[in-house]
Amino acid sequence: MTRGRPTRAERAPPARVLAALLTAARAVRRQAHAPYSRFQVGAAVLDDAGRIHAGCNVENASYGLTICAERNAVAAAVAAGARSLRAVAIVTRQRHPPATPCGACRQVLAEFGGDDLPLLLAGPTGAAQEQRLGALLPQAFRLR
Repeated sequence: MTRGRPTRAERAPPARVLAALLTAARAVRRQAHAPYSRFQVGAAVLDDAGRIHAGCNVENASYGLTICAERNAVAAAVAAGARSLRAVAIVTRQRHPPATPCGACRQVLAEFGGDDLPLLLAGPTGAAQEQRLGALLPQAFRLR
C-alpha cells in the first residue's frame, strides 16, 4: 500500500479474470454489425463488482450514428448498475500493433476508470498487449 491506497499490483484483477475478460471480448466480436467497414470490434469491461459486460460495434448507413464496441460495453455495465471499471479488453482483427480505442471511447472509459485502468488490446487469437488508459489519453477531461 502507498499512502493508504492499494498499489496498482494490489488493484489488478487476477490473471484468470483478465483471461475471461479477453474471452468475452473475442466472443462478442463475432456479433458485430459492421457491413460497411467490415472492421468487427468486441469489447468487454470488468466492473468493481467483478462482473463482465460485453459489447460490439454497431455500424449504421449514416456513419455518425455508428456505436463503438467500447461504448456499448460501458453502456451495458451502467445498465447493470456499475459505476466504475477495473479493466477493459478490446479485440479487433488487427494484431501487430493491436487497435486502440478511438478518442470518444477513451473519454468515455475515463469517465468510469482512472489513468491506471488496464486495457487489454488483442487480435482474434494470441496474447494481448496491455496499455494504461492514461498513456492513451493523457490529461483526460474531468469535471470533478
